[in-house]
Amino acid sequence: MVKVVLKEVSKYFGKVRAVDNLNLEIKDGEFVALLGPSGCGKTTTLLMIAGIYKPTKGRIYFDNEDITDLPPKDRNIGMVFQSYALYPHMTVYNNIAFPLKLKKTPKHVIHEKVVKVARLLRIDNLLDRKPSQLSGGQQQRVALARALVKEPDVLLLDEPLSNLDAKLRIYMRAELKRLQKELKVTTIYVTHDQVEAMSMADRIAVMNQGKLQQYAEPNILYDKPANIFVAGFIGNPPMNFIEGSIMEVNGEYYFDSGVFKLKIHRSLGEMISSKTEEAILGFRPEHIKLVTTKAPNAIKGIVYVVEPLGRDMVVNIKVNDTIIKALASPEIQLTPGQQIYIILDERKIHFFNKSTGEAIV
Repeated sequence: MVKVVLKEVSKYFGKVRAVDNLNLEIKDGEFVALLGPSGCGKTTTLLMIAGIYKPTKGRIYFDNEDITDLPPKDRNIGMVFQSYALYPHMTVYNNIAFPLKLKKTPKHVIHEKVVKVARLLRIDNLLDRKPSQLSGGQQQRVALARALVKEPDVLLLDEPLSNLDAKLRIYMRAELKRLQKELKVTTIYVTHDQVEAMSMADRIAVMNQGKLQQYAEPNILYDKPANIFVAGFIGNPPMNFIEGSIMEVNGEYYFDSGVFKLKIHRSLGEMISSKTEEAILGFRPEHIKLVTTKAPNAIKGIVYVVEPLGRDMVVNIKVNDTIIKALASPEIQLTPGQQIYIILDERKIHFFNKSTGEAIV
């Protein structure tokens, strides 16, 4: 097991800053996800840890050893790509054994290790098949077995589940998590799927445009996002945002959107107004209560579209020109055009600085 440390790591491609001054520490045996939209620098970071790319600047350490200039073959890493990259002419057995053959491992040791890892991944009945005879999920396990057979210090996974169908992805998420906890191997997992990251990782590094936005446990990213990007990226359906200003009237504080005024707690109002007048209010669809009769401190809107999801439904509510999404029980009978009132849970609302996007509360 190895601790991975990135110190002020940057990677430039011409004028493009793919990764910009990244500092990251991944503990021994930890499962960390690199999460962000396409082009945010997560795969570039993974390839620098693997040794495939060399950082433009900064250093990478495995434990206390500087491995920045070490070639990939000397880093003892296991890597699984999105495409699996299996050799089509080889059997599953030979695909898994390949990295050990390169190391000139004795035949009986190879056999022992291949059988052991195949059992662990429940593919020991497929060892004589070729990749073309396997399903997507089976191919994915073979690629994983090949990465694990050499007992790597660090396991690097680049969107390994993205080619699988939805049902299999959910199953493989749990399998991968079980496997990682069993083997206690330091794992870095690249994904753009926040549900995948939230359900599997011990900690998540959220990236955007080459910069680290926040690095924390899943529940902290959800409850205390550091900025508006993280708040909008984590959570499904995403957080609602409304621009406005904080105003004081006779010692009472309000958030004024121009369409509605929301009374907020005095201490909260004082805290926000001490930092900025212009603020963005954020609240999650699941932290909204919908009522059909007028209520104190409620926001009036019109039902726009209802999206049934089975267990619950997403209600799109039009407040002037803004669409607000709310999660509600399907038992509530709502029809488009109907008037509705939105009540926010004040303990769960967020405020962001309009000019910087940083979280105030």
